[in-house]
Amino acid sequence: MAEINGPHDGGSEPDYRFTLANERTFLAWLRTALGLLAGGVAVHQLVPDPSALSTVLAGLCVLLAAVVAASAYPRWRQVQSAMRAGRPLPKSGMLILLTAGILAITLTAAALVVFS
Repeated sequence: MAEINGPHDGGSEPDYRFTLANERTFLAWLRTALGLLAGGVAVHQLVPDPSALSTVLAGLCVLLAAVVAASAYPRWRQVQSAMRAGRPLPKSGMLILLTAGILAITLTAAALVVFS
């Protein structure tokens, strides 16, 4: 089997439905990042009398948005390459990280509601 350097190199062309599903997943990761970014900007701009807690909340949203956005393309590329090579799809640690990040954001938002 030929070495695969890029997401469209080597292997065989996967069923277009799988390729399009992979692309939709990539776009969903980007939408998630944009939503988190918008949430962080909204908290920073719209919370009256900002406190340290609201700054932490905005920072968590923006940081998680950056991590999700930065990992979206490499994930798309790994999946595309695996499909072309007929390999099993790679596992992703992003699911755990995103879950933990959203839990941290939720707990911080709850603390902001309770303590303000």
